[in-house]
Amino acid sequence: MKLQMFFGGETDYSPPSEKIADDLRALRGTARSPSADKPGGNETHKGMLPPGEDEEDKGAMKRLSTMWTSFRGKMSRDRAPKEPDSPLSSELAPVEEKRRDQHYASGQFFFEYLVVVSLKKTKSGVYEPQITYQFPKKDGMVRFQKEEEEKTLKAITLFCFPEGINWAPLTEYCSETFSFVLTEIDGSRRNGYCRRLLPHGNGARPPEAYCIISKVACFGLFSKIFDEVEKRRQKSMAMIYPFMQSLREAPFPAPGNTVNIKSFIPESGTEIISLTRPIDSWLEHVDFRVLFRCLTDEEVVQVFAATVLERRIIFIAEELGTLSQVIHAVTVLLYPFIWQHTLISIVPEILIDVVMAPTPYLLGVQKRLTDQVTDQGDLLAVDLSEGRKQTFIREIGDEDSILPHKLREEILNALKARNENATLEELNRVVPEAFLPFFVKTVGHFSKYIVRNGPGQPGQFQKRNFYKALESKSTRHFVKKFVETQMFDLFIQEAEQRPANQNGFFEQKIAEYQKKMREKTKKH
Repeated sequence: MKLQMFFGGETDYSPPSEKIADDLRALRGTARSPSADKPGGNETHKGMLPPGEDEEDKGAMKRLSTMWTSFRGKMSRDRAPKEPDSPLSSELAPVEEKRRDQHYASGQFFFEYLVVVSLKKTKSGVYEPQITYQFPKKDGMVRFQKEEEEKTLKAITLFCFPEGINWAPLTEYCSETFSFVLTEIDGSRRNGYCRRLLPHGNGARPPEAYCIISKVACFGLFSKIFDEVEKRRQKSMAMIYPFMQSLREAPFPAPGNTVNIKSFIPESGTEIISLTRPIDSWLEHVDFRVLFRCLTDEEVVQVFAATVLERRIIFIAEELGTLSQVIHAVTVLLYPFIWQHTLISIVPEILIDVVMAPTPYLLGVQKRLTDQVTDQGDLLAVDLSEGRKQTFIREIGDEDSILPHKLREEILNALKARNENATLEELNRVVPEAFLPFFVKTVGHFSKYIVRNGPGQPGQFQKRNFYKALESKSTRHFVKKFVETQMFDLFIQEAEQRPANQNGFFEQKIAEYQKKMREKTKKH
């Protein structure tokens, strides 16, 4: 299994065993970045953990699944949880599908299952994460399905508490929400949404984590769902069941639409919970507010420039929620392109050797581990913590000159259009309007250089003619580098396979810009 993580909230991890930690440390220096995969569904990122030693001879771009498969196997041998249930099918019966209308996303369910991960004290006196509750209970699985689900559930415990083993009972603990994505070797994806909180009770006790596994990427919706789960948990664990059952049976809304969930709470009666998806589905998993709170506009543009050229970038902060939100926001700035390399928004300490990977990555590291990651060469290390002396702890030095100067200034001027205390909705409007035109103006002419032999035939991209067509020398210099990235390569591969008349949101923006330029030319 390959793993890709988007966390929003502070997390801790208690290793399943010292042997696993020792084995992982023994892999020092073997970390490799994955090759580009084609994205699917709503998810827009890919990332993996370091590979096993048997993949070294297959090159730096080989998928990083072997080490994780071995790691999961050791986890399952270390201690087996309750037998897991099989996931819900994402396919609807023919009769059910006919009943669906445009308000719902066909074939989508809210979630596959909910688990509760608790910290249990071991004989050695340390707290170890274990699954203590699962809904729904599943049966009818064959042996290999049970084994795979068991390994996946073990992985969930790792990412619900991914960092540190020094847990102790607490009397106060602020709840926090984060998410991660599990990407199987066959390309299928499942999102893990987690909320960690202090369970109801008296006296000191360790926190526990609620984790929902879903094929849906929509952080805002699941944050609201966790609000309801937490409210019910404070009364009784049994009250979670009817709410999750109602949610499980509800159709997943299409972008811009709402679904209402009925749920009964003693002393409060029947409540209606409304869950609405934003119209722009590619923005429903991001919150730009943290990014612009941590970095100035100029710093954001420098990070964007390094990301566009697929460099190694490490983000450093004390709060793991800050790491999660910032890294995910940076990747969304790349739209319509998709980050194709290693992305781990919170690197567990036992996997810190991933910073030694020679290929591109986006990593989030807690500040206490700074000294272990900033001794690497050719990377950009970004300190997001409050009270920092400098933002870029380590840099290559050309980050401020990567983008064409004129286009860089246009981005900065567009960002100034937002209010100082802009709402999430305003940022979701202003930020894309600042960065998307950059790609429209630099590579928006790509379709003219996809040559097709005939109607319905796949195209062939004329790369050299494409970047030589640019009149601006600085823009041509940038694009000549950008066309060598994996994100651009994948984008063009998909464009070559699409019908020539099939246009998406990016193509619409290109058409609008070209129309504007034609009108401007006529006036002159």
